[in-house]
Amino acid sequence: MLLTWRIRNQVSSIHGISICNVRECLTTERGQNLPCFESSRQERHFPRNTGLYFDTINCGEGGIDIASCGTATKVLLALVVGGVIYFLVQRSKRHQLKSEDGWWGEGTPMDGEEDLSIRPYTVRTDDEELEDLYRRIDQTRSFPSLEDSQFNYGFNSHYLQKVVTYWRRDFDWRRQVEKLNKFPHYKTNIEGIDVHYVHVRPKNLPEGVTAVPLLMVHGWPGSFYEFYRMIPLLTEPSNPDDIVFEVVCPSIPGYGFSEAPHKKGFDSVCAARVFHKLMKRLGFQQFYAHGGDWGWIVTTNMAQLEPKIIKGLHLNFAPPSKPGLPVVLSIMLGRSFPKLFGFNEHDIQRIYPVVQNLVVESVKESGYMHIQATKPDTVGRGLNDSPVGLAAYILEKFSTWTDHDFRNLDDGGLTRKFSLDDLLTNVMIYWTSGCIISSMRFYKENFSKGLDQPHSTSVECCYVISMYVLCNGLN
Repeated sequence: MLLTWRIRNQVSSIHGISICNVRECLTTERGQNLPCFESSRQERHFPRNTGLYFDTINCGEGGIDIASCGTATKVLLALVVGGVIYFLVQRSKRHQLKSEDGWWGEGTPMDGEEDLSIRPYTVRTDDEELEDLYRRIDQTRSFPSLEDSQFNYGFNSHYLQKVVTYWRRDFDWRRQVEKLNKFPHYKTNIEGIDVHYVHVRPKNLPEGVTAVPLLMVHGWPGSFYEFYRMIPLLTEPSNPDDIVFEVVCPSIPGYGFSEAPHKKGFDSVCAARVFHKLMKRLGFQQFYAHGGDWGWIVTTNMAQLEPKIIKGLHLNFAPPSKPGLPVVLSIMLGRSFPKLFGFNEHDIQRIYPVVQNLVVESVKESGYMHIQATKPDTVGRGLNDSPVGLAAYILEKFSTWTDHDFRNLDDGGLTRKFSLDDLLTNVMIYWTSGCIISSMRFYKENFSKGLDQPHSTSVECCYVISMYVLCNGLN
């Protein structure tokens, strides 16, 4: 498995960044040598929380060689920026996150020893559940969308009716339940609540090869199901030389089949602590972690709590925790000096013009976040009562968050990247478990404490963003 790398400004909160040896990071779990990744670029890296690098390319290739090609103004500006970054590097300090045990069950903690048992779990359905679903679908009240509005006002009612018709007539939930159960499910009680997880071990490990433990954490409005197509690629790779993983996919408490916390305050740090206890209960002394959406901060907090246990961290969502000076500089100067900040052409298109792409778009697409971070129970009560309302609320995110331009399509581009069966399976996990309210509460618990919290800053481990690898302090 070949990994390419470069440092991007989106990870500007990471402390002590340095390029790592991938062979050392990824093959200690296997008794064989893998080729290290290589880069043809000559780069000057800043070792801590800047998330920046200088990429020296000659002018003929369209880059900026500050040493020889830039004008006097460019050279001066680069020196000033470099000085500021150096100052920030010297100021930065490392912190290890601390957390105390909690109790999230009903009432007060029970006396006696903690129940450490692990119980097999099977996803089930029955006629009563399906009849109730169909009755609610049949009794839904439709409302027409505006003419020529597509998905710009939210989920288009005309297309929603097509989705609902498919859901009612063609979608086979029993078959999807069988699909969910193709991997082993378990539950175990941690800090007073039952935690659900999928645990998949490789079936045919070559002699002398040890599987690499990997924890994968979802977000909202996703679930453990979003990893189902990926799991076989990780546990049963077609290439015998690829790394083989042992995968654990838990449901965040309050999501899917994990019990919801019964007390206020269950945030990402609490989830991180619970998942550490889960992995220790499963016998893993060290492991790798992947996170997307809320899984980003949960797994990042895990690395902050136990940096020596998390051997590597892979994220597909890594927003800067706060707009520090490096981020501001990258936005101000990134269009003129893209190579200086590690921007490629795609980055430039997504960031600029800044007001439209970073301000206006954020306002357009963050209304749900404000609701869920303030009064989740109010809107959640309606969604928990209406399967059609729940589907519209969740599926609209899969449309717009896939591509903002899908707002201008009559069908929202919904099936361009997903199948209706997969989308509705995810909706059904929320519907049958009744978890929409508790899943939305996770926003309030995290945002109510503010965004400038210790758990939103430094991390010390091998850090991977998509296929970009960064390392710090990996043993």
